[in-house]
Amino acid sequence: METEHVLTVQCAESPGIVHAITGYLLDHGCDIIDTKHFGDRQAKQFFMRVHFAPGNKAFSAEELRRDFEPLAETWAMNWQLEPHGRKRRVLVMVSRFGHCLNDLLYRARTGDLPVEIVAVVSNHTDHEGLVKWHDIPFFHLPVTKETKPAQEARLLELVDEFDVELVVLARYMQVLSDELSAKLTGKTINIHHSFLPSFKGAKPYHQAYERGVKTVGATAHYVNAELDEGPIISQQVIDVDHTFTAEDLVQVGRDAECAALRNAVRWHCEGRILVQGNRTVILR
Repeated sequence: METEHVLTVQCAESPGIVHAITGYLLDHGCDIIDTKHFGDRQAKQFFMRVHFAPGNKAFSAEELRRDFEPLAETWAMNWQLEPHGRKRRVLVMVSRFGHCLNDLLYRARTGDLPVEIVAVVSNHTDHEGLVKWHDIPFFHLPVTKETKPAQEARLLELVDEFDVELVVLARYMQVLSDELSAKLTGKTINIHHSFLPSFKGAKPYHQAYERGVKTVGATAHYVNAELDEGPIISQQVIDVDHTFTAEDLVQVGRDAECAALRNAVRWHCEGRILVQGNRTVILR
């Protein structure tokens, strides 16, 4: 079966880029299956994602990359060419709340997400049995103020050992150090509830209940040195009203967190996310 590919491009906006890319694909006998592009006039940046099949001419991925390089240099492109549907190697980190972890494990197992979860790291042992049932290595790395440097060093060892492409913080309730965040920039996704900064600390949904909130939501974003302020990828909002108990809000919040996180992981692994400063362009 032919290997389909995904080409993603980011460069300065200029007339003729779409023509150049599609012309390159035509010259190589490729058939475009899906294409999305966006020109940000304010930032003067151009973004494009093309899903294509080889067509009649049998060019290898290496040949396609080699032949695209001169065009990319001409337009000063940041670009990537990957096999379509390739499963990314993912390490998941979790604490005691397991809803996001469970959702990711299930969707990875059924093939709904293009990921291979290669390891799960936790500062607690609550989900060790679940992870091992999925036949995935589980690593218990407890953390205190004193042990945090050693724990994060061990985490980086696991990232290298398992050739991890994406780290997912699935309700991991520890703040990563600036040094670790810097090393994992662009390949770490976090999820949190939408009540920040209004309701911080323990039981945010119960605090929200006392204030009579009318929406519950969640935000998935890339991790950087600014706590919970990395480029936003996906958000979910669900309407609620006075009939919802605090426990109802917790359950709705869990659903929102799962949906936002799975969307972020899916779009990242499908090569749909391009980062521009502290913003993201999602070519869906």
